[in-house]
Amino acid sequence: MQSSIDSSAALPEGPERRPVFIGIDWADKSHAVCVIDPDRSTPQHSSLEHKPDVIVAWARALQQKYPDRELRLIIEQSRGALIHALIEVGGFTIYPINPKQATRFREALHPTGRKNDPIDAELLAKFLQHHHTAIRSLQPDSPQTRRLAELVQLRRQLVEERKRLTLQLRSSLQNYFPLILELFENLESDLVTSLLQRWPSLLVLKRVNPSLLKTFLKEHGIRSEERREALFARMREAVDLTRDKALIEPRTMQVQCLARLIETLVRSIHEYDTTIAQAVSEHEDAAIFESLPGAGAALVPRLIVAFGTDRSRYESAQELQNQSGIAPITKQSGKSQSVQSRRACPKFLKQTFHEFADHSRRWCHWAKAYYEAKKTAGMKHQAAIRALAFKWIRILFRMWKDRKPYDDQSYTQALSKAQSPIAKLLAKDSSQNPENAKHVT
Repeated sequence: MQSSIDSSAALPEGPERRPVFIGIDWADKSHAVCVIDPDRSTPQHSSLEHKPDVIVAWARALQQKYPDRELRLIIEQSRGALIHALIEVGGFTIYPINPKQATRFREALHPTGRKNDPIDAELLAKFLQHHHTAIRSLQPDSPQTRRLAELVQLRRQLVEERKRLTLQLRSSLQNYFPLILELFENLESDLVTSLLQRWPSLLVLKRVNPSLLKTFLKEHGIRSEERREALFARMREAVDLTRDKALIEPRTMQVQCLARLIETLVRSIHEYDTTIAQAVSEHEDAAIFESLPGAGAALVPRLIVAFGTDRSRYESAQELQNQSGIAPITKQSGKSQSVQSRRACPKFLKQTFHEFADHSRRWCHWAKAYYEAKKTAGMKHQAAIRALAFKWIRILFRMWKDRKPYDDQSYTQALSKAQSPIAKLLAKDSSQNPENAKHVT
């Protein structure tokens, strides 16, 4: 879900715009609600059943009760069924809050650890009442961008699930059928998942007709006859790790199940890729992010979603550097000072910039030079990539604001003109590698 600062939050709070503060401590079946009307002396507590008709009726009733007031609502989530329902109803300025912020606010007011749902709802409403300028209100992006955001996030979940199941498959094969790990590097391939579903153990594999097995290998991408013969010979000569049926039978059942699940996930991810590619081709900002070195089919849509289409969403690159967690945190107490990685941030957003920066150093000469300079200075790999991502965000922000694609030549010229240390590194690299000289002016 995309968000930006709601312009109404900056308006003078005249009689027609006096806010009412609503805190919701959400749950699966019933939500605790607290409404704070500054004109009343006590907060109003209630519960809200998680049913579409009940949520709509509650929202309409609240709007009728306060027809000329701004309804500011705070909740510990930025997306989900309740958020979607409230956006559909309309009429609320919604403030998503990080659960850690709410927890620390609760601990400050209730150091004994006192906690229940109504209290949490009231604490959220009070937090919003006194600190609403410290958090962003939620503003849905364009339907095109929101659809793309859902697609890339759901695709990422499928990829993570595929990785998890592949690790389970690898672990199970190590226990009774390590030959597969020896012969095939990619356990997610159609060849491996199909083979394991048909012949899930070495004993079963050795019994298969030779011509059938060789035909199978050919149909699943092994075009070289020499390679097929070598695989067949290794399968025939392989020795069982174990012949214990008590182990083999349960493991073969698990391996067949995992192979089917991985095969389904691979197919579904491919379908997502096709849909995402089509959505990107139709997006107004596609050309901006497709111009970036190293931003392929997987990262272009994620970068589009990271920025959104609302150009008022971020006023500076620093806002995005901080929100994404790429910018470090400096902690100082007395004479001691430390710089740490920011942990309280949207993980998918942080991964997007981190992964793009890592890819860019393989395709962009100045990015490679910058990364290697940081490594030479003593930074570890992850820290050097974050530093590169920090720099990239400034470039991306300007491209996004100006709606202009990336121009590597113009950027390296600007580095030279500004006498940037990176320009010196590029000049040194070009002297050592003449084929790179065209990238330096």
